[in-house]
Amino acid sequence: MRKPLTIAVAQPPCVSYDVAANAIAHAATVRSAGAPVVVFPELSLTGYELDAPAITTDDSRLTPLIAACAETGSLALAGAPVTGEARRAHIGMLAVDGSGATVVYHKLWLGAVEAQRFSPGGAPAVFDVDGWRLGLAICKDTGVPQHALDTAALGMDVYVAAVLESVDDAAVQDERARRVAANHGVWVALASFAGSTGGGYAQAAGGSAIWNSDGVAVTRAGPETGAIARATLL
Repeated sequence: MRKPLTIAVAQPPCVSYDVAANAIAHAATVRSAGAPVVVFPELSLTGYELDAPAITTDDSRLTPLIAACAETGSLALAGAPVTGEARRAHIGMLAVDGSGATVVYHKLWLGAVEAQRFSPGGAPAVFDVDGWRLGLAICKDTGVPQHALDTAALGMDVYVAAVLESVDDAAVQDERARRVAANHGVWVALASFAGSTGGGYAQAAGGSAIWNSDGVAVTRAGPETGAIARATLL
């Protein structure tokens, strides 16, 4: 029988362009989260700076985060610009554990400004953790019903989203999460930036949360930087 899975959604402090500082902040979050899976917001390792250089999986600046995952036995899902096939630039999601980092997803649905630099990913993705299938999403993906539909077709138990919204659009996160839960009967875990993230976002929404398959928010962080929310999925 599959064991319960505890997931934390985090909104760490962010220093624009400073991967080293952000990786250290991510590491501290992992150590304090008390969860096997810790989800971070979109482009969490660079801030929402669309001209930030791509991160490679062997980047030495990720060492503190890898070490924290090794100490806690956790998996961190962090955001960064990455390079894919044919040297295309993507908004990516990295899975980081005690053995290192891998790119597990490229954002499929891009905003207009994002499309000036980045290419959309080629396909939806799921990631297996202890018998749970995590469907992966980044920000605008969550607002496109086809994305959740295509990801659900791969077989998912949890829709895991890394997002960034302004404080004025905070309600959008809840609306999208409840829709995905209702349409597909899955848990939704959403990590949302708080505070200043670069790229014109002086005050991001925060409010990271986890919804059960009935669309009820079972835990929610506040709007403050550094907050963490966690829930155990049964």
